[in-house]
Amino acid sequence: MAWIYLLIAGVLEVAWASGLKLSEGFTKLGWSAFTIVTALGSFWLLALAMRQLPLGTAYAVWTGIGAVGAFILGIIVMGEAASVARVASAALIVLGLVGLKLSSAA
Repeated sequence: MAWIYLLIAGVLEVAWASGLKLSEGFTKLGWSAFTIVTALGSFWLLALAMRQLPLGTAYAVWTGIGAVGAFILGIIVMGEAASVARVASAALIVLGLVGLKLSSAA
């Protein structure tokens, strides 16, 4: 169950990071509220996951899901550049996440 919590927490991290961008520095009330709610949900689920998973693994996976997810969302939704170097770097993050999952005892 800890890995499921962590996966959902990572998805919520992508949501709040996107909301942060769309809130334009917390000047748009709706997006600001969305950002705060999804951030709190993400932190709460991360905390639940950390009951069973090692700190380093849980935090690295959480930030990795957020980073790669925001990267993908930025390309698909916000029209950001998808250079070979950026995609290769994101792929390295994913490989690291897979390595952490495979080497985790929980």
